[in-house]
Amino acid sequence: MADSGSWITVAGLWLVFVAALVAAVALWRDGPRRRAQRLRERFGPEYDIAVEQYGESRAACELEGREHRVSNLPLRSLPPAERASLAQSWLLAQQRFADAPGKAAGEAYELLLHTLHARGYSVEDFDQCVADLSVDYGGIVQYARAVHALDQANRAGLANSEELLLSRAHYQALFEGLLGTPRDKIPPASQRYQPGAEHRVSAPR
Repeated sequence: MADSGSWITVAGLWLVFVAALVAAVALWRDGPRRRAQRLRERFGPEYDIAVEQYGESRAACELEGREHRVSNLPLRSLPPAERASLAQSWLLAQQRFADAPGKAAGEAYELLLHTLHARGYSVEDFDQCVADLSVDYGGIVQYARAVHALDQANRAGLANSEELLLSRAHYQALFEGLLGTPRDKIPPASQRYQPGAEHRVSAPR
């Protein structure tokens, strides 16, 4: 009876070991899928762009690298007054698109850089800035790429009025995402926040 009981115990332990091994193998095989799902949920359309550019495995490493970098950036939420003031500045800029789309687009781009800088993003290298932005704003970061390319064309005198007018919608999505200020919370122009010279940034070329 003792031998029989020992055999049952050994068999039971063996079954537990096999079950654990099967579970471990399943988790290992399912790991890449779960990794991809997590990144897709976080980065949105940016995940597919990265996969197309780098391939699936390298894209995962690239996006996780962005997450690590952004976790060390001095990102901050804007105080309500500053956030509302920047939103007011955007409202004034977009009103000028109809009459002077080139000038309005230039002002909007400068305001975008200022907003990114105020949030804690480095705008000296715009490609890096876009990569950083994709971590928390994967759904709208493609608009940042578009307006950056258009700003370069605008400075060179190569942007047409239709392109400049269409960029207003891109800027709208970017400012709504970065600021999130409802229109009824935007103060009048006379109460706008006026940032000091130390906050001004130059547009990257």
